[in-house]
Order: sequence, then structure tokens, then C-alpha cells
Amino acid sequence: MKPLQIKPGEKVRLRDFDPEDTSAAPGNKEKTNSASDRLSERLGELQELLYAEHRHKVLIIVQGMDTSGKDGTVRHVMRGVSPQGLRVASFKKPTELELDHDYLWRIHAQVPANGEIVIFNRSHYEDVLVVRVHELVPEKVWRKRYAQINEFERMLAECDTTILKFFLHISKDEQKKRFQERIDDPDKRWKISVDDFKERQFWDDYTEAYEDTLQRCSTDEAPWFVIPSNKKWFRNLAVSHIITETLESLKMKFPPPTVDVKKLKWK
Repeated sequence: MKPLQIKPGEKVRLRDFDPEDTSAAPGNKEKTNSASDRLSERLGELQELLYAEHRHKVLIIVQGMDTSGKDGTVRHVMRGVSPQGLRVASFKKPTELELDHDYLWRIHAQVPANGEIVIFNRSHYEDVLVVRVHELVPEKVWRKRYAQINEFERMLAECDTTILKFFLHISKDEQKKRFQERIDDPDKRWKISVDDFKERQFWDDYTEAYEDTLQRCSTDEAPWFVIPSNKKWFRNLAVSHIITETLESLKMKFPPPTVDVKKLKWK
């Protein structure tokens, strides 16, 4: 999965990443789903280890265009993980209280504690994406935020937080197809809003904003990965693989028992 990782300072053009690409898969869809199942089981084991050791923190950030599959990715990848050590935080339009603080205030309140995995479904990056595209603040304000975000994430990393950031990359045609599927399926129509279609008009603007974000904010401490996501089965495999491989690299160990097990006696 290394080609999916954005190197620090690397020039990013999303047209260079094929959203249909599945070349890193271990085979066809069936073989890939089988591999995803094994990764899900392993991820569950690693999460238990993370929770027990209680030393590391894991922050996973998921971003993407509308219909890119943020919810579906979280649901599929984390299906084998115990809810005890997992939390999902979603960031919508800021409240009045949140707007009275700096833009990272509400974000910092949701970062993981020791032994915890936290997934941001959308994140502080909205403040260099939506805010930029819709000109909610002057350019001189949002341009400073790239460096501020990098410093924020560096501080988290220095406090034993492992950070992984995934951009779920779909094509504009695929988005149209998924919107139409929602319209055609009575059980999915509730997901449709007028804003979805309004935002689609800004596709090119969002693409440019994402390219700058990926280029400016992929660091050694907090790398961005561009995940080809037209094929959901490959998207799920890629994200699962990267998370599992990263957790394994932490070399975690179960802590020793707090009691002398040899002295325990059944009655």
C-alpha cells in the first residue's frame, strides 16, 4: 500500500490517482473480501492489545467527497473491533459555542485517550476545505491553518498518538451513480439532501482544496493516504491493511497480571 501514501511535500494531482485502481488487491473481489475478513479479525486482536497495554493512542481521520463511503468504511473496517475501545466523532457545522473558540478547540476535545481508537468522520480539515471553497473566512486566515494543523498533529504524535489519514478517492461519475442509487432505492432516499447536489457543483474547487491539503499536511507523524474508492471492496481492504500494519508496528505487549495468579484458588 506504500504507493497510496503521500510523501511529505510531494506535489499532489488527484488525476494521477485512478479511483478505479485495485492493482494492490490480492486477487479478485472474492479473494479480496476473504483477505479483508482476516484483517478484520486481526484488527480486533490488536485493538484488544492496545486497550490492555493502555499506552498508545490511535487517531484515524476519514475524509472524502460526498458518497465516497466514509460511513461504510468505518462500519466495515471496524466490524471486528470491540466498542469498548473505539469511538467515532463526526464534525458537522460548528455550534455557536464552538465558533466562540478557535477552530481546533472542538477537535482537541475528541482526540483519543490511552488505549483508545478514535475515528474522525470528517475533521479539522473541513476548516481548509469547506471554509475555503465557500469563502467563509478570508484566504489569509485559512492559509495559516495548514501549518497550525501540522503543529497540532505533531503535538499529538509526541504524546504517543498514532495518526492515520485517509482520503477516499472517487470519480465524479461514480458519485453521480451513487446519488442515483440512493434516489432509486426507497430505503436510501433519506440520505439525499438538496445540499448534496449544490456541493457537487463545486467539485473542481474541492479537488483543488484537497490537493493542497494532501500536499501541505502529509507528514511523517501524520501521513495522508489516497485510497482508490470506486470499488468499495478494495477501499475496505486498503484501509484495513494500513491500520493493521501500523498497529503491528507498535510492538505492543499485554501488561503483566496485577495479582499472583499462582495464589488464586477456586472455592
